[in-house]
Amino acid sequence: MACLASETFIKLFLVISLIQVALATRKLNELVQDQPQLLQYHNGPLLSGKISVNLIWYGKFRPSQRAIISDFITSLSPSSTSQNAQPSVATWWKTTEKYYHLTSSRRLHSSLSLSLGKQILDESYSLGKSLTSKQIVELASKGDQKNAINVVLTASDVAVEKFCLSRCGTHGSAPGKNIGHVKGTNYRFAYIWVGNSEIQCPGQCAWPFHQPIYGPQSPPLVAPNNDVGLDGMTINLASLLAGTATNPFGNGYFQGPAEAPLEAASACPGVYGKGAYPGYAGDLLVDPTTGASYNAHGSNGRKFMLPALYDPATSSCSTLV
Repeated sequence: MACLASETFIKLFLVISLIQVALATRKLNELVQDQPQLLQYHNGPLLSGKISVNLIWYGKFRPSQRAIISDFITSLSPSSTSQNAQPSVATWWKTTEKYYHLTSSRRLHSSLSLSLGKQILDESYSLGKSLTSKQIVELASKGDQKNAINVVLTASDVAVEKFCLSRCGTHGSAPGKNIGHVKGTNYRFAYIWVGNSEIQCPGQCAWPFHQPIYGPQSPPLVAPNNDVGLDGMTINLASLLAGTATNPFGNGYFQGPAEAPLEAASACPGVYGKGAYPGYAGDLLVDPTTGASYNAHGSNGRKFMLPALYDPATSSCSTLV
């Protein structure tokens, strides 16, 4: 499993916001790197085919908050109604397709199509308000495991092991049940966990919508959906989805050690628009009515902030704006 940034790394590079991913845990505090590193292929399968993204809501979320995440997932599809407005979430996601055509392996040449699956609500905190990594996997296993990514989203009053200390979220895989498994592997299913940092550590996991704890200080940006916690979760979820697609089982595309890899999004930390540097997210679009910053249009008129993705075709970090 991979993690988002060590304290030493933060101090060394003046890290801004916490988000690496792992088997890709998103590293604490992102920073801009001048020369992106080439991601290597480790001969494992990528996710392919029609994959449902199931959402497991742990704790109390308002319906309006759940709608932000579900609209983001729906926006990933090229067929979503958001595509008339550019740049779009689907255009951002299209960069991941390039990873499927980099080798001669036939198993990588099939495409990936994501769609919103089932949503499970656990508003009674069935496992308590302090969760271990093992319990995150237990929650993730509640979703369908065949051709799916199960996403666990924890509420702002839920503490999770290493949350805010070294990670904002994580992705990995776990043994599946006999009822079926993620396409491309026989015994494991892919999962993601992301926490709402609004109360516990917004300066680490919700930058640039909150003042950063470390590094250069600049005024926080206005969140596009008027919810610092959920807009921060969307950034982290986007990064982890890209990592899950291209490195679902720890042997896909990544750079560095397998337990703390740089992946499609975490290889471009702190970059959201052109001209980004430590403390500055880049040149972004601004809603003239709300003053909110964003870089992608989504379904139902939504606007989102999405991280840059490493483009293997150009060996550079690709931004929408």
